Amino acid sequence: MNYALLLFPDFSLILLGYLICRFTPLNRDVWGPVEALVYYFLFPVLLFHSIVRSPLDLRAASDLITAGLLLGLVAVLLAYALPHLPWLGRRLDRRDAAASAQVAFRFNSFIALALAERLGGPQGLQMIAVLIGLCVPLFNVAAVWPMARHGGHRVLGAIVRNPLIIATTLGLACNLLGLRIPDWMAPTFVRIGNASLALGLMSAGAGMQFAAMAGGALLGASVLAIRHMVLPLVAIVLVRLLRLDGPQAVVLMSFSALPTASTCYVLAQRMGYNGPYVAGLVTLSTLLGVVSLPFAFWLASRY
Repeated sequence: MNYALLLFPDFSLILLGYLICRFTPLNRDVWGPVEALVYYFLFPVLLFHSIVRSPLDLRAASDLITAGLLLGLVAVLLAYALPHLPWLGRRLDRRDAAASAQVAFRFNSFIALALAERLGGPQGLQMIAVLIGLCVPLFNVAAVWPMARHGGHRVLGAIVRNPLIIATTLGLACNLLGLRIPDWMAPTFVRIGNASLALGLMSAGAGMQFAAMAGGALLGASVLAIRHMVLPLVAIVLVRLLRLDGPQAVVLMSFSALPTASTCYVLAQRMGYNGPYVAGLVTLSTLLGVVSLPFAFWLASRY
């Protein structure tokens, strides 16, 4: 599989947003309201629909669920630990560290779904849906926590009011209760999802400022190393410890090496943090996915 071609649509939309914002009258005055629309409506609808549309078989995927949650826990702990490491923490900006921690453990669910369908067919799609349904709410909470805590907000209030957390939690609850979106409404949800993907990625590009990354190169390298190098290594250890079968191993390995979520930028920007810096990390993570995904599958083939 040509992973570069698989990732090209996401990166091209980010680049397009950057070019439109910088070289046309559609500047930041236009993209600010677009970001709000994506954050408060389009992305929540997409996340809800992505989780509800595929029934979750938790019992059949218990080992994969355990591996996915352990993988995410390792990433969260490593990202949270960066500012507290004695040899690294004093060189990092604490606000940028709070905003960019999410880059280490959140993932691009659109690429995850595309990969799972191509690699594992309906079975692979169902397995990745299980991981998305369980991990997205937890990872969104983990993303909000350091920003709310560092920004002086009430942490619990910031979490329960976060539209992404609300959407994913409702989606998971509806899925487990057996509730589904009626067939006549599904096309509307699909179109909203397509709009959210395009506008979210373009918003990331519109807010991107490569100069904003110059002062945070060490932090960026650390966060991206966790996302694209450390996690595939942890994943292959979990594959062996939990003795995952072939399809589950492939799903977990692809899950470990995915580019970070495009909504990282939107979340950081809306919570008052350095959105352009996070947008740059999202862009670099999308590029690094071209390397980390083949690396993860090479590790799986060695197993």
